[in-house]
Amino acid sequence: MRTLGIDYGTVRIGIAVSDELGMIATGRETLHVRSVADAVAGVAAAVSEREAGRVVVGLPLNMDGSRGPMVEAVERFVTKLAAVIDVPIETWDERLSSQEAERVLIEADVSRMKRKRVIDKMAAQSILQNWLDAHSDPIEFPEFDDYPG
Repeated sequence: MRTLGIDYGTVRIGIAVSDELGMIATGRETLHVRSVADAVAGVAAAVSEREAGRVVVGLPLNMDGSRGPMVEAVERFVTKLAAVIDVPIETWDERLSSQEAERVLIEADVSRMKRKRVIDKMAAQSILQNWLDAHSDPIEFPEFDDYPG
């Protein structure tokens, strides 16, 4: 089942999607929106196109864990999205996801102009990958003695 990761913003929304095994997140697109209704319609379309079975939306808590105005905006968006899609929606602490994405892009020597175009989908990828990592089962490898030879 694929999971869609969302970095919600009032102007731009980053979208990432997992592979079918739920191991790897990939940044896919950035939606430019003018309203919450635009955001809901765009994300609902992405859920359908990607055949996602779950949505994870970044929750922008303050560094001290407190809730600011953007948390309330995200929660309003999630409520409206839940009314139009029939898949589970979870929020996930996204503290530092944008900074992490920015750092990766700077280290890759991506120009400021290009960073501006991709930062939101990279933040969505970071949010989703952190969620996937926290919800994955550890891989068990056989003991070395179990191999013939």
